[in-house]
Amino acid sequence: DDDDDIPQLSSHTLAALQEFYLEQQQREGMKTSQGFNQYSIGSIEENWQLSQFWYSDETASCLAKEAVLAAGKGGKIACVSAPSVYQKLKEQDGEDFSVCILEYDRRFSVYGEEFIFYDYNQPLNLPENLLPHSFDIVIADPPYLSEECLEKTAETIKYLTKGKILLCTGAIMEDQAAKHLGVKICKFTPKHSRNLANEFRCYVNYASGLD
Repeated sequence: DDDDDIPQLSSHTLAALQEFYLEQQQREGMKTSQGFNQYSIGSIEENWQLSQFWYSDETASCLAKEAVLAAGKGGKIACVSAPSVYQKLKEQDGEDFSVCILEYDRRFSVYGEEFIFYDYNQPLNLPENLLPHSFDIVIADPPYLSEECLEKTAETIKYLTKGKILLCTGAIMEDQAAKHLGVKICKFTPKHSRNLANEFRCYVNYASGLD
C-alpha cells in the first residue's frame, strides 16, 4: 500500500500541534475582543524593513506623560512616525487631550480616523482637515538617520505644530536637529524594546520635564 510510505505524526505530536493552534487562536481572539490590547505596545509587531523599532514600555510612558503635560488641558497631540507613543497615549482613558498618528505603515489604520497615512518623502501631502499649526505639541521619530529624512520630516513638524516639538532620533543627528528644528538635546535617554546599535536621544525646543 502506497500509504505506508507517508510519514504519520505521532498522537503526542498531533496533540501538541493542536494545542499550539488553539493558543494562537486565543491570542488573536484577545487582540480583537479586548480593547486595551489593541493599543498595547507590540500589538502590531515591528517591521524592520520599514525601520521600525518600538520604545520600551517605560520610555513610551515617559514620552506620553511629557506630551500630555506639554499639550495642556484639552490639548492636541500629533505623533509622527512614533506609534508606540500614540499607543501609550491611547491607554490613558479619561485624560483630557486628543491625539492622531501620522504613519507610513497602513497596519495602523486599525485605529480609525486618528490614523493619517504619511510618507516623509511628501512632507506636506496631508489631508485638508489637518490644518496648519493646529497641534499643541508634535512628537516625531523620523524612520531613518539621514539629514534628508530629518529635513523632510521637519517640514511636516513645522506645518503641524503651534510651537512645541519633541524629537526622538540618533545622537549623531544633534547638529542637524538644531539646524532644521531649533531643538536641543535632553538629559532623558529613550530606550527601545530591542537594543539599537545607534545611541538614541530626545530633543525639545521648550522647557520640558525631560531634563
